[in-house]
Formats: sequence, structure tokens, C-alpha cells
Amino acid sequence: MNQRRTSTWLEIVLPFIIFTTIWGSTWIVIRDQLGIVPAQWSVSYRFVIAAVAMAGLAKLKGRPLLLDRQGMQAALFIGIAQFCINFNFVYLAERHVTSGVVATMFALLLIPNSLLGWLFLGQRPGGRFAIGSVVAVAGIVLLCLHELGSNPAPASEVLAGLGFTAIALTAASAANVYQAREHVRRHHLASLLAWSMAIGAVIDIALAWAVAGPPVFSTRPGYWAGMLYLSLLASALGFSLYFPVVRKIGPGKAAYSSVLVPVIAMAFSTVVEAYRWNAVAIAGAVLTLAGMLIAMSRGRLVVQSPDAA
Repeated sequence: MNQRRTSTWLEIVLPFIIFTTIWGSTWIVIRDQLGIVPAQWSVSYRFVIAAVAMAGLAKLKGRPLLLDRQGMQAALFIGIAQFCINFNFVYLAERHVTSGVVATMFALLLIPNSLLGWLFLGQRPGGRFAIGSVVAVAGIVLLCLHELGSNPAPASEVLAGLGFTAIALTAASAANVYQAREHVRRHHLASLLAWSMAIGAVIDIALAWAVAGPPVFSTRPGYWAGMLYLSLLASALGFSLYFPVVRKIGPGKAAYSSVLVPVIAMAFSTVVEAYRWNAVAIAGAVLTLAGMLIAMSRGRLVVQSPDAA
């Protein structure tokens, strides 16, 4: 029993805490990236650096970088969905609505993750998970209402931001579930991620050149400090920890990281941006956390056999 608990802690709980905390801070960093550098080029730089880091990690772990045809097909799908569509639309969304609105909307990731996991992986959500998800979604709605209420942007701007976020959310969910399928799991994760990020970066560069013209660079040190944070910690480290958790506990439960992210993001914003909590925001945060506890209670997190990590 103690060995199982230790394994669960090391393989699920600790990675969950790390990537959730990191991703809770990225929304402020992404917001700071928006400026003279077009969003498409910022996404491109991010995944060029992340792909190099992941290739280095794969070599350090002794994993072969070459993938077979099926592995390259998987890398292509993940690269387009996760590292191109998802992130480009997140950056676009933050030009129209606040980072808090985007982070809060992304908390709804648990819904498509759960439904797609049920459809493609046969992981049917349990009753307590469904109840907890309803409670959490109620909390997310309150947080979103608070953020939208404090957003001075015109309605058309808000709708555009929400639309872009919905596209990003759908793409991220598709990639989450796809990489947990059996024929994808047999590939070494570090190598798969390296190729996925590289493919995503190439498409991002082509898109950036078509939409925003030749590369634009910032001379601001803070921009590149944020870029390294997003590339190395939020991307290379974050996805290296997140995808194995998805494979072990399923995309629905793993998506509870996105439920906690807006609460963490607002905690960071309280310190960095003097974010002010009101009764609606507090109630939303409480319901969100309560929903996660209900969903996870009495549900053993069974660690499956090791994947090709």
C-alpha cells in the first residue's frame, strides 16, 4: 500500500502540482509578450526553443529521435492541434479579452476531455466525477462572469476573444486525448514531443510569415526572459509532465489542472497586478475547488504500466 501511494505521489500528484502551478503563471507572462512582436512570431519562437530543449532531453534520456511513420503521423497531429492551432488562438484571444477570461474559459477543458476520452478511450466518467464537474463548472461560470464584468472591451471584442479561446480549447482537447491512444503511447514521449513541437514551430513560422510578415524581434530583456520561461518550463517541462499524467489517469481527471489554473492565475494576479477579489470571484474559486475535491474523492488514481517515456 505504501509503495502504491509513493508511486501515485511521484507519478501523478507531484507532476500535477508542478505543471498546474507553472501553467497558472503563464497567462500573465503571455500577456507581457503582446506588444511589438506579433503573436504569431512569439508562438514560433516559443516552440523553436521548446523543440530544441525536448530533443536535448530525449538524447539525455537515451531515447532515439527517429520515429517510424506512425510516430511521425502522431507528431504531425499533435504539432498542428496542440502547438499551432491551440497556442496561436490563445495569443489572439488575449488581444481581445483579459488573460483572466482566457484562463477561466480554459478551465472548461475537462468537458471535451471527458467526452472525447469516453468516446475514443472508453474512459466513462463516474457519477461523483460528473457531480464534481457540474459544481466546478458552476464555479468557473462565476469566475468568468466576474472577469467579463470587469472587462471594459466592447461586446464584439469579448465575443471574438471567447471564440478564439473556444477554438484553442477544442484543439488542445483533441491533442490531449489523441496522444493517450494506444498506438501513440508506444512511442517515447520525449521524442514524440520534440517532433510535435518542431512540426508545430515550422507551421507557426509559415503562418507568422504569411500573416505578420518577416520576423520581428524585441530588444526588451523581459520579453526574452518570459520567452525562456514559456519555452523551457511551461512547454518542455510542462508537457513532459502533463502527457504522462493524462495517460495514467485519463484526460478527464488530468484536465482538472485547467480547473485550478484560473484560481492560481488570479492568486498570481493578486500579487503582481493587484487583482481584487469580490464575493462572486471568491464563491467561484470555492466552488471550483470543491468540485475538484468531489470529483476526485473515492476515486483511486490507478497508476498504469509504464509507457515509453
